[in-house]
Amino acid sequence: MTERLLPVPEGLEGERIDIALTRMLGLSRTKTAEFLDGGGVLVDGRVVNKGQRLVAGQLITVNMSALDRPATGGIVAQPIPGMAILFDDDDVVIVDKPVGVAAHPSEGFEGPTVVGGLAAAGYRISSSGAEERQGIVHRLDVGTTGVMAVAKSERAYTSLKRQFKERTVDKDYHAVVQGLLDPLRGTIDAPIDRHPSRDYRFAVVAGGKDSVTHYETLEAFAHGSLVEVHLETGRTHQIRVHVSAMRHPCVGDITYGADPTLSKKLGLQRQWLHALRLGFDHPATGERMMVTSEYPQDLAIALERLREGA
Repeated sequence: MTERLLPVPEGLEGERIDIALTRMLGLSRTKTAEFLDGGGVLVDGRVVNKGQRLVAGQLITVNMSALDRPATGGIVAQPIPGMAILFDDDDVVIVDKPVGVAAHPSEGFEGPTVVGGLAAAGYRISSSGAEERQGIVHRLDVGTTGVMAVAKSERAYTSLKRQFKERTVDKDYHAVVQGLLDPLRGTIDAPIDRHPSRDYRFAVVAGGKDSVTHYETLEAFAHGSLVEVHLETGRTHQIRVHVSAMRHPCVGDITYGADPTLSKKLGLQRQWLHALRLGFDHPATGERMMVTSEYPQDLAIALERLREGA
């Protein structure tokens, strides 16, 4: 292991360790954060978090060999057949995300990603955001299809992140749930956090993050119903968790309690959930945009089978 010893330099006393290392080593803030999270830096022999403030006289030990390790979840350019471009200009590219594709690389996922697909197609996206999530302003689950926006310019990244934070983006989904929601139209306001005993799931949990879902039933069938959902917030698995908490999980969503027999009957291997529309103010012009995606084939077939009485 190659170590470098760095006394806290004059002028950086009281500074956060991540900011100080960015200046001292010429690294990006993202790389510095990864470095600290991985235990590659010690202050007076102790592992510290990125918010640690430096004190005069402290000694920083840097494991320089760790800098050469490949970043976890690095972007791999990989063509994605079927990922259509719904809109594209100098600021924003909007894709129609297929099933089985993640928004960006993550630990433990080795499949295709939206950012990797865009890279393979020659798109240059914003450098803002964590290294593996550059340009990403919102996400869709691997098993959820539909409209997803990616920022190409820095101004687009800043504008869209602000719009999502201020909840001015229209996020409309269609979902097919088991049974019939009661009431047929309403709002689910229930906090969401990680499931207390199953890390791979989320759940309605007291003290969780504020989560608000508005829904309206569009059609009712013998074994389920088609609902339109408007998200006020954007928590991980929010729609899936909320309808499951009402005892009406998305058809095909085995993770959240869907009937596997019905899923098999409809030919579904994932949840019936589709990001139908995305509305936002264009980062450059301020014009209100609304982009729509059609149902993919597997969802369209399953819906038709329900209409026919399956």
